[in-house]
Amino acid sequence: MSSDCVFCKIVADEIPSSRVYEDDTKIAFMDIQPARPGHVLLVPRKHYDRLTDMPGEETGELLTALPRLAAAVVKAVEADGFNVFQSNGACAGQVVPHVHFHIIPRHDDDGLRFHLKSGSAEKGDIEEIRKRIAEAMGIKDSK
Repeated sequence: MSSDCVFCKIVADEIPSSRVYEDDTKIAFMDIQPARPGHVLLVPRKHYDRLTDMPGEETGELLTALPRLAAAVVKAVEADGFNVFQSNGACAGQVVPHVHFHIIPRHDDDGLRFHLKSGSAEKGDIEEIRKRIAEAMGIKDSK
């Protein structure tokens, strides 16, 4: 637990929250500044600043709740769809430095738009970056 982390304080019941799910390793609660009604946050009980700080098995355990939670959110607000997103680092829009997933219910006419701005890359650049990613993962390049 990080003593100055708002999500750690929620996990420890030092700050009230509207919890919708919890177990030994994770909790889900309503976002107090929702993008849309029904916006829920899923967080691990244990503090990690970024997803890359979490051990794989703990990440898997956290994500086991995601499909069921998203289905419940969609049903509860009769949504047409939903967004799931997770940010790492201030440059990516992470406001609270504690791993968390946003589940945002969507309606066809809600006017909220999340669009990735497409860029461009040369085939050679894509291939070079692919090789570097494979190497960083410890994968022997087979191409």
